[in-house]
Amino acid sequence: MLLRVMLRMYIGLAVCYAPWSPAFWDQNPLFLQYPTLSNIAANGAVRGIVSGLGLLNLWIALQDILGRRGIKHER
Repeated sequence: MLLRVMLRMYIGLAVCYAPWSPAFWDQNPLFLQYPTLSNIAANGAVRGIVSGLGLLNLWIALQDILGRRGIKHER
């Protein structure tokens, strides 16, 4: 469970930060190779959607932490 929460938090933070990082988002080789994709990715709404997915991952990690704290597993 700890690994799952840490992985979700790491992915969530990375996905939230990536669209607003010029070194990653604007200089991305995939976007530089396909100009049409670069134009779409430069749109603020697309950056917001990607950041929203990162926030969703953080929310799920938080729910895992809070939801599992009081539950005892029966075997």
